[in-house]
Amino acid sequence: MSLRIKAVVDKFVEELKEALDADIQDRIMKEREMQSYIKEREREVAEREAAWKAELSRREAEIARQEARLKMERENLEKEKSVLMGTASNQDNQDGALEITVSGEKYRCLRFAKAKK
Repeated sequence: MSLRIKAVVDKFVEELKEALDADIQDRIMKEREMQSYIKEREREVAEREAAWKAELSRREAEIARQEARLKMERENLEKEKSVLMGTASNQDNQDGALEITVSGEKYRCLRFAKAKK
């Protein structure tokens, strides 16, 4: 009887070892799958982040170009404004001079009379 008990115990121990080995192998496979999944997700996130940063850089460059263009337009507008703020008037002067005021400075232009034939 003790041989039979020993055989049953040995068989139980052997089955238990096989079950434990199978469980260990299963856990190892799951761990590898999890690591693979994590690496894939990290790669996807890194790609999206790189694409986002590239788009952000492109937009920042576009904004800088637009700001430069607007600055130049403003400068041109200020120049045009300073020219347009000048006024010209034909004063009833004895000499028929044209008076022009530009940026607060007055200029007098004398007209030449046409010679009679």
